[in-house]
Amino acid sequence: MSERESIETDVVIVGAGPAGLAAAIRLKQVAPDLSVTVVEKAAEIGGHILSGAVMNPVGMDELLPGWREMGAPAGVPVGRDTFHLLTAGGDLAFPGWMIPPQMHVTGGLIVSLGDLVRWLGEQAQGLGVDIFPMTAAVDLVRGEGGRVEGIVTGDLGVGGDGQPKAGYAQGIELRAKYTLIGEGARGSLAKQLIAGFGLAQGHDPQLYGLGIKEIWEIAPDRHEAGRVDHYLGFPLDDATSGGGFAYHAAGKRLYLGFVTHLSYADPTLSPYGEFQRFKTHPAIARLLDGATRVSYGARALTSGGLQSIPDLAFPGGALLGCAAGFMNVPALKAIHSAIRSGKAVAEAVAEAVAAGRAHDRLEGLDARVLATGIGAELTPVRNMKPLWSRFGTLVGVLLGGFDLWWNAIPGFSPFGTLRHAKADYAKLRPLAAVTPRAYPRPDGKTTFERSASVYLANLGHDEDQPVHLRLADPAVPVRDNLPRFGEPAPLYCPAGVYELVDADGTPTFRINAANCVHCKTCDIKDPAQNITWVPPEGGSGPNYTGM
Repeated sequence: MSERESIETDVVIVGAGPAGLAAAIRLKQVAPDLSVTVVEKAAEIGGHILSGAVMNPVGMDELLPGWREMGAPAGVPVGRDTFHLLTAGGDLAFPGWMIPPQMHVTGGLIVSLGDLVRWLGEQAQGLGVDIFPMTAAVDLVRGEGGRVEGIVTGDLGVGGDGQPKAGYAQGIELRAKYTLIGEGARGSLAKQLIAGFGLAQGHDPQLYGLGIKEIWEIAPDRHEAGRVDHYLGFPLDDATSGGGFAYHAAGKRLYLGFVTHLSYADPTLSPYGEFQRFKTHPAIARLLDGATRVSYGARALTSGGLQSIPDLAFPGGALLGCAAGFMNVPALKAIHSAIRSGKAVAEAVAEAVAAGRAHDRLEGLDARVLATGIGAELTPVRNMKPLWSRFGTLVGVLLGGFDLWWNAIPGFSPFGTLRHAKADYAKLRPLAAVTPRAYPRPDGKTTFERSASVYLANLGHDEDQPVHLRLADPAVPVRDNLPRFGEPAPLYCPAGVYELVDADGTPTFRINAANCVHCKTCDIKDPAQNITWVPPEGGSGPNYTGM
């Protein structure tokens, strides 16, 4: 193959999400003459974006004052926000005065984050930012001492055998003074950088949840625009953390979702199956009576909190947004913090370039980003996830609520800072130590097979391309995971990518890569850490609308 074409830019940003686009917009606001390039692996901006989403508007207010008047899709103001504890048949709604103040959002908006980032993309382009969708960043350009000097984009038109097909186009090098990584949770380049530069040293392991979301059009008499409900308890057992949400958006639409924290221990648990069970609860089923499901998607989200944020700066660039992990776990909010992080990093980069610097480490960046309000928000809630994990939902959430109130009134935590001892993949118990779970057959009305759900994700993968879910050792799933854990991949995957099939009496592990919705759960939860998710050909994957 010929030598790759190389293009120079001042700053290259990987990922056209809220963090990446905020960074691009802020760079142009403070340094209009800088050349800024954004690459996005989805077929169009917003195509891979999935979030609940109730947004705290402070990030947008700080980035683009007057953004509502500029025509942004601002969504519906939150009118009622209720937290519930579900039992198998009951629904206990907590009075508002019991909920700690850190879990309330002033001026919250129910938004489609996909629509919002499309609008942000238009604003960025209007300022002169170059945005290239259908462009996957698959590697890093390295310089002296391993410093980052840009990215390599993926080849197009490569067959499943690794050979060029008709219409083959080689990827290029995008060389930049600084490279900003805003891929979202568990991105492939961020994973490489965190390991290669030791960015996680001195920090706790990052933890994750799997968020599954559906959009439903519901009956007018069941719809209350601006209503927000969060649910704990059923269907999860006390030892498994997570919960559901139901957000009443504009136009009779219900954003319905469920988050299962990937720290769960039972290898027979299926996050997808738990979401289906959640929809059978009377509190949810009544909303879906006569409703129509219009969209489905899934995405990993960070849940480690303050203790798990790695160092943000590396030689030649920085991590942004969920690539670092700024999720407020008890409030389930991160969009505003992603925007704030992008804005702060952009300002640091603009100052560095103005001083004639390039490819170095942005010293003091962590403190600068946390000083935007991110640190003040995440510090008081830092113990919720550790308490939840250690003591289960009932006791852990009560202790967490006590800790939140203590932080709100005296202003400190009696627990200090609790730690995360293990990564999610290390928490599975052997199959012999659990009672296997069984999930009911879907009814096709409110509960569904994976195949019917994946269809609604508008997947587009050319099946004749290299498999982007790579096994370090192809023998591990059957040889190691199957006897010890029952091979949990077919259960933790929300898209039916993985199968165990019988081939002439021999169990065989099969990967249906074309089903992948790019949630990254396999990369996170595989107990052998044998699966690595890498970007497929640019433009592949889901094409979400309204998510």
